[in-house]
Amino acid sequence: MSAIYEALEKATLASDGAMGTMLQDRGLTDGGAPELWNVERPEEIEAVLEAYAAAGANFITTNTFGGTAGRLAMHGLEDRLAELNKAGAAIARKVADRHAGCFVMGDIGPSGELMEPMGTLTPESGKALFAAQISALVAGGVDAILIETMSDLGEVEAAVTAAQEVAPGMPIIVTMSFDTNLRTMMGVKPAMAVKQLAALGVRIIGANCGRGTDEMSQIAKELVEARPEGVFIITQSNAGLPKLQGDVFIYDGTPEEMARYAKEMKDLGVNIVGSCCGSSPAHTKLISAAIA
Repeated sequence: MSAIYEALEKATLASDGAMGTMLQDRGLTDGGAPELWNVERPEEIEAVLEAYAAAGANFITTNTFGGTAGRLAMHGLEDRLAELNKAGAAIARKVADRHAGCFVMGDIGPSGELMEPMGTLTPESGKALFAAQISALVAGGVDAILIETMSDLGEVEAAVTAAQEVAPGMPIIVTMSFDTNLRTMMGVKPAMAVKQLAALGVRIIGANCGRGTDEMSQIAKELVEARPEGVFIITQSNAGLPKLQGDVFIYDGTPEEMARYAKEMKDLGVNIVGSCCGSSPAHTKLISAAIA
């Protein structure tokens, strides 16, 4: 059995927080490709992940959210897919190896394409698209594949199938974003997600992003109530809601608020508690303390 599942049988664990807003604070411009920093400014990526691990994150996330071919093509980087994803995984591996009990999640975000019939992505082409990214993440040394911020179960299934074929036996983590009346953009409800993903063999299922801790609490209740035996639940809430200050958006969720959310998640039976947009290692430190 994977060391990740063994660890989750014993305790509630913490995952890390935002990468994008952390890199913007370090100079990433709007429209820039975060994945390019894996090779051009790797010390910055390492510093962010080191801060999260030092704050108590048991899971750190590779800087590869937009690492599929279509998303990289928006920056003219599609030919560097393997290089950028493998480099991102290697940086996270280096950090995790310095911290006992720290695992690397190879991050995969939505492809940006719609599944047929609304779009052109088919189960076959979707699986091939995700397999290319997963192969590079595995080569870089990840411990698990994280398929996150998803809204379409068809796209998730393509990614899950790719992961199962490329890295058989490796834990797969799936989080969907339920931000429209407690449904995803494609109408998926939390209980439906848990049941269908568990049937695919996914054992770590949950929610990320969304509209803050209040809504995440309701989502978490539905996830926990619907989970079959052997499935672990993960939640990663945004640090509050974005509010415009001057010409920048600031998230209003304090580390203390996220600590209260983390304690509530643990009490509900959530197995991995982390944070998403607008969060920082300061949030992770208090989340980790709250669930310890």
